[in-house]
Amino acid sequence: MSDVIRRIERWQKKYSPAQAKATLDLLHDGMRQRYEAATVEMVSMESDVRTTLNAHGVHTTNYVPYLSYARQLWKLMRQQEINGQSLSMASEVLLQKWASRGQDPAVLNAIRRDVFNIAPPTP
Repeated sequence: MSDVIRRIERWQKKYSPAQAKATLDLLHDGMRQRYEAATVEMVSMESDVRTTLNAHGVHTTNYVPYLSYARQLWKLMRQQEINGQSLSMASEVLLQKWASRGQDPAVLNAIRRDVFNIAPPTP
C-alpha cells in the first residue's frame, strides 16, 4: 500500500495547475497560428468544393455529405501526410464509402480530381 501512496504523492508534487498553465502559455501563440493557418486552408478548400458542386448541379441541400468527404480527403493529405499511390488508394476507399452512402461517384471523383488534384489509383 505504501507504494500506491508514494506514487500519488510523487504525482501531486510533479503536477500543478500553475505549471500546466505556464506550459500552455508558452505554447499558445504557436498553437493559435497553426489553427488560424489550418482554418484558412480549410475554408479555401470548402469554397473550391462548393464551386465544383455548383458546376455539377448539386442542390445546396446535398452539400453536407460532399463537404464531409472533402474534409476527410483534406485530413488524409494534411494531417496524415499520405501521398502518391497510397493517397490514391485511400481516396478511392473514401470515394467508394461515400458512393455507397448515396453520393454521386462522378461528383466525388470531380472533387478528388479538381479540388485535391488526386489521380485515381492505377490497377
